[in-house]
Amino acid sequence: MVMRLAVRVGFPALLLSLLGAAYVSPAPAYGATGIKAVGGRLVEASGDPLILRGVNHGYAFGKGPASVFDDIKSTGANAVRVSLSSGHKWDPTPPDEVASVIARCKAARLICVLDVHDTMGYGTEPGAATIAEATDYWLSLRKILLRQESYVIINIANEPSGHAVDADWVGATKEAIRRLRAAGLLHAIMADAPNWGNDSFHVMYDHAAEVFNSDPEHNVVFDVHMYGPFDTADKVSAYLDNFVRQRLPIVVGEFSQIHQYGDPDEDAIMAYCEAHGLGYLGWSWSGNSPEYHYLDVVSGFAPSRETVWGKRLIEGPNGLRATGREAGVYGGFWLAARR
Repeated sequence: MVMRLAVRVGFPALLLSLLGAAYVSPAPAYGATGIKAVGGRLVEASGDPLILRGVNHGYAFGKGPASVFDDIKSTGANAVRVSLSSGHKWDPTPPDEVASVIARCKAARLICVLDVHDTMGYGTEPGAATIAEATDYWLSLRKILLRQESYVIINIANEPSGHAVDADWVGATKEAIRRLRAAGLLHAIMADAPNWGNDSFHVMYDHAAEVFNSDPEHNVVFDVHMYGPFDTADKVSAYLDNFVRQRLPIVVGEFSQIHQYGDPDEDAIMAYCEAHGLGYLGWSWSGNSPEYHYLDVVSGFAPSRETVWGKRLIEGPNGLRATGREAGVYGGFWLAARR
């Protein structure tokens, strides 16, 4: 039996010596400079596991107070998915602001998952950007993103098509990865599922291996958004099992407790992710439009005002408080002891 214990310290070598640890993860042979997909899981450059636990922050349409990243960290989160805009639906997020977001994530000791959010629902949502246009935006941020591979995951395009829209997700995603790698961006790349992120026609489900293998770095993590279509534990496990069996990295990049288009099974989502070492990021911290306020984790960006959904996500079984482990790049590390 292997028992994992997460320890946050500033002097790991000394502590390991004192504890007589049976195992310490060695430096990985691939020599990665940052977050890497290995064996169907995300790991850090040290080779230690990185299981994303956090929330989404809709920065492009609601920046929140100066304390917002520290407030998210206070929940036990180790990551935040930050919505940026390429300028198609909201004002573009300029490079200096993106640099500031990264710096604020790092100051709060959070892994920063950056997504271009205004691709949402392309083909259905007026004014939505294409995956190619999102990639243009990423390339405009190249100088900002370089040397941030240990702290930043590039989420190419949020929910990059609407329902029943044939937007060539496979070809467009492979081309985006090719362009990002050609520009020297070696980060872990996150690819959202089509059809509002829920992959209702199993395009990502069927073609994830092809997309993964198209990346010369083999450093892609897939992102499914679990709302109404994932309303039972069987549906949650049936979808995620496919990726776990193929050893393809996947996270639940958005989910909630309730939704106007169905009732997602948040208990099953969180339990499955914890049991299988997968990441999850709840939607969303605060500032949703009035008809979606029930999706706020806290009211009015105040961490002391947890909503019903926030209490479940933060304090409940398999929640952030119980399962969040600070990334090793910030001083935390994983210790595996055998008994």
